[in-house]
Amino acid sequence: MNSVPANRRLWNRISSDYQHRHDPRIGAEPRLWGMYSVPDAHLGALGDVTGKRVLELGCGAGQWSRALAAEGAAVVGLDLSEAQLAAAARARGADRYPLVQGAAERLPFATGAFDLVFCDFGGLSWAPPHLAVPEAARVLRPGGRLVFNVASPWFEVCYDETAARVTTTLQKDYFGLDTIAEGDGATTYQLTYGDWIRTLIRAGLVVDDLIEPRPAPDALNGYNETEPSDWAHHWPAEMLWVTHKP
Repeated sequence: MNSVPANRRLWNRISSDYQHRHDPRIGAEPRLWGMYSVPDAHLGALGDVTGKRVLELGCGAGQWSRALAAEGAAVVGLDLSEAQLAAAARARGADRYPLVQGAAERLPFATGAFDLVFCDFGGLSWAPPHLAVPEAARVLRPGGRLVFNVASPWFEVCYDETAARVTTTLQKDYFGLDTIAEGDGATTYQLTYGDWIRTLIRAGLVVDDLIEPRPAPDALNGYNETEPSDWAHHWPAEMLWVTHKP
């Protein structure tokens, strides 16, 4: 399944509204992960990036890339959408790193080009993992790390499409997780925990940690409605994988 054209069209269409809604939250301070803006300082997923060659898969308006470039990383921001890249180019500090248009499942970079590849609900949510994970592994040097945050299977199987919110009732078949229709032919991807592990291992990666960020009970989800409002304090909404290439 080639979801690249439809996903590009979707993000070109929604980019302006998305940045208007979410940029103040995403860019509020450096290194904020996911739907609940959990600081990386609390999770310790990325570590020191000074002097590292870093690729962000699905950089959007570049909030993460700008922050890491300011810390001394040699960052490349990659995104599928021209509109998202244009938003990144307009932002203050965009001159600190290059922007490249491309798809996570077909990376336009040499083998071993990066010390760190990462994304926060970017390329590994919007590209087939069985294609995107091996590509990320390919462009890592030996010893390099792949770190990425995606929705938890718990979140997906409890999402009520009719009510457009996450509930405490199972709504979907866990073992049927694969593709998720996002409208206009666009697609996101989700795997079971076992399938994620197998996909990472087949790509030659070693799993160092699986962090399940737990926001405070009063933390707000900036993207989805949940019922109850403190849903993610009780069940994992996200999973942050920390891996390396031997």
